[in-house]
Amino acid sequence: MPGPLSGVKIIDLTSVGMGPYATQILGDMGADVIKVETAQGDMFRHAAPSVHPGMSAAYLQLNRNKRSIVLDLKLPADLAVLKTLLRDADILVSNIRAQSMRRLGLSYEDLQRDNPRLIYCGVYGFSEAGPYAGKPAFDDIIQAMSGVAGIQGRGAGREPAYVNAVIADKTTGLTAVYAMTMALYEREKSGMGQAIEVPMFETMVSFNLIEHMAGATFSGSGIPMGYERVLSESRKPYRTLDGYIGLLPYTTGQWRRFFELSGHPEHAEQERFMDPAQRAHHIGEMYELLAAIVAQRSTQEWMQLLASADIPMAPVASLEDLLEDPHLQATGFFETHEHPTEGPVTMPGIPVRFSRTPGSIRRLPPNLDQDGAAIRQEAEEKK
Repeated sequence: MPGPLSGVKIIDLTSVGMGPYATQILGDMGADVIKVETAQGDMFRHAAPSVHPGMSAAYLQLNRNKRSIVLDLKLPADLAVLKTLLRDADILVSNIRAQSMRRLGLSYEDLQRDNPRLIYCGVYGFSEAGPYAGKPAFDDIIQAMSGVAGIQGRGAGREPAYVNAVIADKTTGLTAVYAMTMALYEREKSGMGQAIEVPMFETMVSFNLIEHMAGATFSGSGIPMGYERVLSESRKPYRTLDGYIGLLPYTTGQWRRFFELSGHPEHAEQERFMDPAQRAHHIGEMYELLAAIVAQRSTQEWMQLLASADIPMAPVASLEDLLEDPHLQATGFFETHEHPTEGPVTMPGIPVRFSRTPGSIRRLPPNLDQDGAAIRQEAEEKK
């Protein structure tokens, strides 16, 4: 069966991480994604590592289920090709600055005259409604500005630090996916497209403050911001005798079972640990106690001891461990496909499962302008 977005045509004017992640997800779900690139190609084509120039691992992981065409939008003929493709497109998604799109005659107002059903999604660093509009933004900058970097060391007296993942790019990309699919649903009722703005800064501030708004939720309370449990210096993977585990007794019952099974039943009698409200105020102390207890046994001993206790726990996995994870192997999560120029390419599969219209990997990430001739012919036929 075709994917749930089969028949949806997307023109993709994005590069690097945020936009390509969003359009790959839509492509996985059946959409026809036409990736428009410059002669130099998407910047991520040139990230390390790679086997061949212009086909980096990062690019390969973000651009399956797409077709590639090179267009120089400063050339009238190439701009005309793009505008022709947009006449019957369902979605245009772009991370080109809004003022540049206006200069090219590619604003929403310009395009919706010829295609009133077009959904026009701008994925920018900052909203066009504020003074930061048009400023350059990458993942590191947004992590810094949104408070994400600042909270990494907060509560432990450490310096700010970046999360070791392009979390702003990926979170904003996911936000763009839900925004575009909701717009497609609304169009089914109204028959009309619309413009969507998905700014990284605002998206990450919203994402970050869900739990960390804390005391600022209550006007004039004087209670500080920041979710105390998450910011505890002792919230971390716990060292065992021979490694590390992730361990999180959360409910009162889980804490009680942990103390009893670990040989410390005296703590299960203390109200500050057993009462949820008091536990919230002593959470740092509890995590310190947890760390001290965990250090007394090996990882395997903890796995055996807590196996049937219904307490969330797991060994800390390395990136390499994930490739051998028995659950991921059983679900067929990783897929390896033979790329015509890159050889066997392994990539994470599609995590979301549909019972009737599943997504699929139908096309491997294209070489630069791989589909240019065919797409230009499609545009010519539409004239």
